[in-house]
Amino acid sequence: MAVVNGCNIPEDLLYDVDPEANAFTWAKDNGDGTFTIGLTSIAAAMAGRLVAYTPKKPGRTIERRKSVATIESGKWVGPVPTPLTGEIVEVNEALKTNPALVNDDPYGQGWIAKIKPTNPEEINLLLKGQAAVDALTKVANEKGIKCG
Repeated sequence: MAVVNGCNIPEDLLYDVDPEANAFTWAKDNGDGTFTIGLTSIAAAMAGRLVAYTPKKPGRTIERRKSVATIESGKWVGPVPTPLTGEIVEVNEALKTNPALVNDDPYGQGWIAKIKPTNPEEINLLLKGQAAVDALTKVANEKGIKCG
């Protein structure tokens, strides 16, 4: 796992990193036609400690980079853009009562939603490995983001 300014970046995930689109999300292939998606540790640090999580309902299809959920911290309210177009198949119910799991464990218990992609070609648009680490390092350094 790569670490940038104290922020963990697992190199086995896929990432959507685009500061202009406010996209700093990850996706993990679950091997069953679905992907778990969430915020990177860098995005969680930028948002601050989360106090609210309002997901879209399962069954809805969300276009790439459109909101799959809304999150709120003491200093920010905004969307979580999905890295892939797809149908929401599950949302993280635990975040409704403990949204700070996104800050504490963004790649584990703090996942945002599970989706079934409807446009598989979009997977090729996501970054992986060193390309993802480089893109997230640039964002963290430009924005002065530190984790931990």
